[in-house]
Formats: sequence, C-alpha cells, structure tokens
Amino acid sequence: MRRRITLKDVARQAGVHVSTVSRALNPGTRHLIRPEVVEDIVRVSERLNYSPNNAALSLKTNRTRSIGVIVPDITNPVFPPIIRGIEDALAQHDYFAVLANTDGGLAREAKIADLLRARGVDGLILASVEREDETVSRLAGDGLPIVTVNRRVDDDAVSSVVNDEDTGILDVLRHLAGLGHHRVANVAGPQAMSTGVDRYRAFERHRTALGLDHDPALVAFATGFNEEEGDARTEELIARRRDFTALVCANDRLAIGAIAALRRHGLDPPRDVSVTGYNDMPLVDRLSPPLTTVRIQQYEVGFEAAGVLVGLLEVRAEQRRARHLIRPVELIVRGSTASPAARRHVG
Repeated sequence: MRRRITLKDVARQAGVHVSTVSRALNPGTRHLIRPEVVEDIVRVSERLNYSPNNAALSLKTNRTRSIGVIVPDITNPVFPPIIRGIEDALAQHDYFAVLANTDGGLAREAKIADLLRARGVDGLILASVEREDETVSRLAGDGLPIVTVNRRVDDDAVSSVVNDEDTGILDVLRHLAGLGHHRVANVAGPQAMSTGVDRYRAFERHRTALGLDHDPALVAFATGFNEEEGDARTEELIARRRDFTALVCANDRLAIGAIAALRRHGLDPPRDVSVTGYNDMPLVDRLSPPLTTVRIQQYEVGFEAAGVLVGLLEVRAEQRRARHLIRPVELIVRGSTASPAARRHVG
C-alpha cells in the first residue's frame, strides 16, 4: 500500500519549513508568503499528488470546511443558479456545500439545521427562512455563523444578501403606468417571507406615488410562491369584479398560474390583461407570451452570500459583524405586457 504524502514530504522537496507549506496551501494565509515561494510549493504538491488530511485538519482547527446550504424547494428553477454561485465561491476558499431541501416547512428547516450543526458544519447559508424564524435566532445566538440568501429575517444581527425589491416593483409599475394602465391588480406573495412583504409594500407605496388606483380589493395574498396559488388568487380577483387591466405577480410561478386562470375566463394576455412576474427564472422567455419580469442576479446573490459567510469565518467570533447586501435588479420587458385595450372587462 502506497504511503500517504504529507506536508513534511512537500516541505522536504520544496526546501522550506512545514509551516511555510501549510500557509502556502491555505487560501486564507498564502498572502503571508512570497508569491514565487507559493508557486513553487503548489507545483511540488501537485507533482507529489499531495492532498490534505481533512480529518486531521478538522481536529486541529475545529473546522470541517463544510457549509450547510438549505433551500425551500430544489425544484424551483430560481435556486439552482443560486446554489451554483454558493458552491463556486466556497470552492475558492476550500469549503464545500452540503445541500438540503425543506419543502417550504419551518419544522423541517429546524430539523435539518440541527442535523447539519451536529455533523459539524462551520456555518449555514439559508434560502428557506421566514421573517420570524426561531431556528435562525437560536443558532445565531449560539454563535453559529449564518447568512440568509434571497430572503432575510427581521433581525439585523443575522447577515443577509437579498435583491432590491423596492426598485424592482417600482420599475414594473412605471412600465405599466407608461403603457397607460391605471387599474393594476397584485397577486402578493406570502407575508411571512421578506420577499412577499417587501414586494407588497413596494407595490402599495409606488402605486400611490404614481397615481394608480388605490383599491384594496385589487390585492390578493398568496400563501405560497407557486402556480396553484397564482391561479387561485387570480380567480379571487376576478370574482371580486374589480375591473383591472394589468396584474403584478410577486414571482414568476405566481404569474404562470395567473395566466392560466385568466385564459379560463377567456382573457388573453396581454390583449385583455398585462401580466408581470418577478425573478426571471429559466424558460419564462419561452412562455406564450414571453413573460415581462424583474431579473434578479441569481448566481451573483449566491456567490455574494458565500463570500459574506467566509468573511465571518475568517475572523474571531467577537469580531464578527453582520453584513447586509442588496443586489441590483433589472426589468425585462417581453410580450406579456402591452397598452390596455380600449374596451375590455375582467370579472
């Protein structure tokens, strides 16, 4: 059986001390070594096929180099690009992701988070949180580094990387107002989630500022970010018989359900009702009509979240300070929005 190559072997071949090899091969400390020395050590380690003994390293540093990543729904097309961004950023610092899915349940999130912590993850990146999340508060209070991604909790002590929801909704409403819409309805997202409440509050604030009709009956609240809720809440809006010419949906999946409901009533977007989404998830440009939506930087928001977490891990616990980053968004205008027809009725 071939003997395992050790740091001592690399140090001997490179003609340096073992501690120099250790620093040179650690992304967090290699800046302390001259670049030409780092390059020589890396070349020697590759020639010898050296790989670190992670078990021994974990015992020495009390680190496993693993990060728990929890998402609410892995089948939602928004999350794979976010996960990819997280993985790519973690890999740059020699961390790896352990992925789990909650199916949107806080009880399942709590169980998974506790299991991941018991298995020694160094931190958590959570896309599954609600605004008031007992699990996050408990684990963060115990000193576990946590960053929320795409959503946030109502606790400024927990770091977050989210999207500019206010600007996204403002751009949507400006676009619709510019087309001539005045009666704009809203399928709002779940208010227990920051994405739901922030987009709803932005809708209320900006429709007033833009002079759009401020009718409370033009808003229906979804209990989930899915097609079924988009369909049901649009049916609710139609049943209220509040004539509207445009429908703003809190995400793309709600918009897909909304379009299905409208068509059952013989209403064809955008001729009868303009429809908008949010997130620009993959393939919404292939819908009929292609969906006007707000594009979030899915990969980048994941990449930044991992960077924030690594930053927390690289300082002592008493030096950690929460960071809150807001990523820019972009309105993508496609075929699901148009000027309102001269004569049409919803409901």
